[in-house]
Amino acid sequence: MSSSSEYRNRRNSTTNTYTIGEALQDLLQTYKIKARFDEASLVASWERLMGAPIANRTSKIYVRNKVLFVELNSAPLKHELNNSKRKVLEIISREYGEGLLEEVIFI
Repeated sequence: MSSSSEYRNRRNSTTNTYTIGEALQDLLQTYKIKARFDEASLVASWERLMGAPIANRTSKIYVRNKVLFVELNSAPLKHELNNSKRKVLEIISREYGEGLLEEVIFI
């Protein structure tokens, strides 16, 4: 079933409409940019997801080929997060679903 037909099936049958959120998801899937949108959203949401102490020590963050690269300016924090990669991936997967990232690298 194509993504647009999935959303058509979820429309309110009495008014033949669907929500703005459904329309946006349909647009992202139609143009095959949902993954890029989620990657950009992840970078923008880093402080909310990980908290201010970690965000304040993050100097650069980006996604390439399903790998999240996080440049930190604190060696002890880098060591701690390297030991907690699974937890970081779980937090991100809970927010964005499985499949967005395969790995996290702290540099």
